[in-house]
Amino acid sequence: MKYVDEFRNGKQAMAIAKKIAEQVKTLNVSKQRPLQFMEVCGGHTHSIFRYGLAQFLPEEIEFIHGPGCPVCVLPMGVVDDCISIAERPDVIFTTFGDAMRVPGSKKSLLQAKAEGHDVRMVYSPLDALQIAKQNPEREVVFFGLGFETTMPSTALTLQQAAQEHVKNFSLFCNHITIIPTIKAMLDSPDMRLDGFLGPGHVSMVIGSQPYEFISRDYNRPLVIAGFEPLDILQSVYMLVKQLVDGRCEVENQYERIVPKTGNQVALHSIGDVFELREFFEWRGMGSIDHSGVRIREKYADFDAERKFAMPRLKIADPDAAQCGEVVTGVIKPEQCKLFGKSCTPQTPIGALMVSTEGACAAHYHYGQIEIPISQVVNR
Repeated sequence: MKYVDEFRNGKQAMAIAKKIAEQVKTLNVSKQRPLQFMEVCGGHTHSIFRYGLAQFLPEEIEFIHGPGCPVCVLPMGVVDDCISIAERPDVIFTTFGDAMRVPGSKKSLLQAKAEGHDVRMVYSPLDALQIAKQNPEREVVFFGLGFETTMPSTALTLQQAAQEHVKNFSLFCNHITIIPTIKAMLDSPDMRLDGFLGPGHVSMVIGSQPYEFISRDYNRPLVIAGFEPLDILQSVYMLVKQLVDGRCEVENQYERIVPKTGNQVALHSIGDVFELREFFEWRGMGSIDHSGVRIREKYADFDAERKFAMPRLKIADPDAAQCGEVVTGVIKPEQCKLFGKSCTPQTPIGALMVSTEGACAAHYHYGQIEIPISQVVNR
């Protein structure tokens, strides 16, 4: 396959779905106790809803939506920290677009911008560095967030800032790591998972080897998956086939992108700039050991946490919001009491309704639409 439309072929999707159904019949599962596969990445969640992939699968398979959307797991207190920096008159605060609308305890960064504070959306940390060069009299702060997918670009930008002596540039680092997060879910007594769809973009950086503990220590299969419909369906087939064969392995469906040992150049930059935190706070999951990174001492001059005073408060979500239960797969988005009522993409109460990769936003836009299979096949 060379072209994207080849990965969206409805007839091939139906053929894979038929093979999945045939394999499932050989397993001791039922509609009452279906196989539960967690897609860790928010990009997978979006694709599953957008293309109606659950409708292709037998009722004995259920997708569980995981915490793989970095904007969605931002604690409310971190948003308040961002706003406290952004409201300083000497600061230009820069961030990715999704983070602009995440609610803090009183307002979002977008609302702070509307109040007249200098908050700017950027497409990469290099954009923020350029803004710092153009405004040497102002402090420019970049809000760094995301899993290992976005860490390399942030690390390379900090290295460039150090080489060029751009002293008015700093990073508010809230990058997070995938492996401790998956381990925390596996250690949770509330989670009953039969396998994982591994995140494709993160794996492009870290490779497939770091996931091997999942099959070795927890006896759960994982298949690293691409993001197109046929990628996801093939990955589900690979998971089911492992269960049928009595195997438990880490397999790589996304071989056209993901190398076994990852991207060594990217990993070297990450290791040079960042070190693991002792613990990091996640919305809906609490504190997870070694699940976040901070800036190393050698780049301390570019660390916004050392440069600016912040509230650093732990703030609970509104009582009625059930973001934590959704992000850990305990309930489905539509089971939240606020879903589609007071919480919508236009008026989000929880972060899961803000990001395009959030499970609630994806379900709101696509999950309530039934697509006839014949319509998909005839595309």
